[in-house]
Amino acid sequence: MNVKHLARKSLPAIRYGILIIVGFFMLYPMLWMVGSSFKANNAEIFSSIGILAKHPTFKAYTSGWFATNYQYGWYMLNTYRFVIPKVIGTVLSAVLTAYAFTRFSFRMKNLLYSICISTLFLPQVVLNVPQFILFNKMHWLDSYLPLIVPSFFAVDTYFVFVLVQFMRTLPHNLEEAAYLDGCNSLQRLYYVIAPLTKPAIVSCMLFQFMWSSNDFQGPLIYVNSVEKYPAALGLRLLMDAENGFEWNKVLAMSVVTLLPSLVVFFLAQDSFVDGIAAGGVKG
Repeated sequence: MNVKHLARKSLPAIRYGILIIVGFFMLYPMLWMVGSSFKANNAEIFSSIGILAKHPTFKAYTSGWFATNYQYGWYMLNTYRFVIPKVIGTVLSAVLTAYAFTRFSFRMKNLLYSICISTLFLPQVVLNVPQFILFNKMHWLDSYLPLIVPSFFAVDTYFVFVLVQFMRTLPHNLEEAAYLDGCNSLQRLYYVIAPLTKPAIVSCMLFQFMWSSNDFQGPLIYVNSVEKYPAALGLRLLMDAENGFEWNKVLAMSVVTLLPSLVVFFLAQDSFVDGIAAGGVKG
């Protein structure tokens, strides 16, 4: 009896111990990146797999910040010049589209929704050439318009799918009460559906924020001027293939680039987890 009781009490400790070990191995690359950003040179970085620097220094952060023609903060600012409008456009268009698919009946509704979801299986690489030709004819190259404008037309169908799955689980009673009170369709969306859908909306915002902040291919294709480079392209400027480059600077600026996404994630993590869980619920 005592053995069984002891085993039952020790089981949670074993479980959490295993989770801590697995979590450490999953976080190790990020911890190594942060620790290596405080190391003095490449020799110290690659001499061991240790996280802590022997002689910690902030030199990589100060020198990396001013390593190019523009301060690294300028590239960060450029990043959010298109990321924030893209997040706003994604949320507005995806919410409106999901609301239409879940609360209205119209001809070929199921067919249109199937076509919309089927675009999830279309690789982005297939669209790069025709999109580039289109935006070139519209004279949008070397601007953020090709990155921003499509988001206002619900092109990111993953977010439409998540919101549709969430809205299908919402009861119609509150909407009917709002309808009897004289609310039109948009008012019912704004006052009833949107507040109830907040966890899924926050999840979509976080996903789009992180994906767009880390996007390298999009700005590389459409942005030509260095003064308009976002952080993903600004980070590339630190890498000189001919003369070699200092990895501690690259890692330091990588940490700076990741910080806003980490801060935003931890501030909204509760709604994020709720939204992800609800997105898998079958309506």
